[in-house]
Amino acid sequence: MKDILTAPFVREMCETTANMYRLGWDERNGGNISYLLHEDEVKEYLDTDKVLRTIPLMGVNAEDFDITPLEGKYFIVTGTGKYFKNVEKDPETNLGIVRIAKGGKNIELLWGYKDGGRPTSEFPAHMMSHMARLKVDPENRVVMHCHPTNTLAMNFVHELDEKKFTHTLWEMCTECIVVFPEGVGILPWMLCGTNSIGEATAKKMADFRLVVWAMHGIYGAGKTLDETFGLIETVEKAAQIYMLICNRPRVNTIKDEDMLKLVELFGVKYRKDFLDL
Repeated sequence: MKDILTAPFVREMCETTANMYRLGWDERNGGNISYLLHEDEVKEYLDTDKVLRTIPLMGVNAEDFDITPLEGKYFIVTGTGKYFKNVEKDPETNLGIVRIAKGGKNIELLWGYKDGGRPTSEFPAHMMSHMARLKVDPENRVVMHCHPTNTLAMNFVHELDEKKFTHTLWEMCTECIVVFPEGVGILPWMLCGTNSIGEATAKKMADFRLVVWAMHGIYGAGKTLDETFGLIETVEKAAQIYMLICNRPRVNTIKDEDMLKLVELFGVKYRKDFLDL
């Protein structure tokens, strides 16, 4: 059996968390990632019959959470209370590979959390988003949450209206409407770690791959870690540009008719109601 520390999904998680910490998106133990793995790729590195621990699936308050649609699925997940800056040097403590147990109320630990840890407290919210995204696109395997600085700053000075917020981001960089053509969903400030915010995020995930948690951070979903990281990275770059210019008169902008040319050129489906044509 191959060394789990050489597995591509472990290396990718190490590299991604390191990048997110370096960019300032995940201070202290802020942020979390879950990545749906295929059983065949897990079995190359682990004996899936060897369960280290059974852990109740719950966040702060998740008594009624039903995860049965994901029974038997495997995930690599960042741990609760873990600092992203430590993942690369000690993945076995800061990450875990788990399987959703029969009945959907527990998870089975197959590797990681060697200090007795458990998945992020927002794991239920992640699972809700996974289920929502898999209905839209069966290839969506990643849910990523972080606190990108400029995106957060923008929350305080821009209307938290999905159309207006998205339109402003689209105007900041030519690539934006191509990278996230469905726009950005927005939730008002809500208490984190609860079923309520998980359910609200999952509802938004039916239409968006990116959901802003007002005055908190952002949730992203995608097929790969690179794609999901890139989605958030593009929003953050656009938000940074906005924060640099928002208090100055704007002389130039990307016009809606120009954005239309972009989506037609690249053949992407976009939120037509988010443009004023």
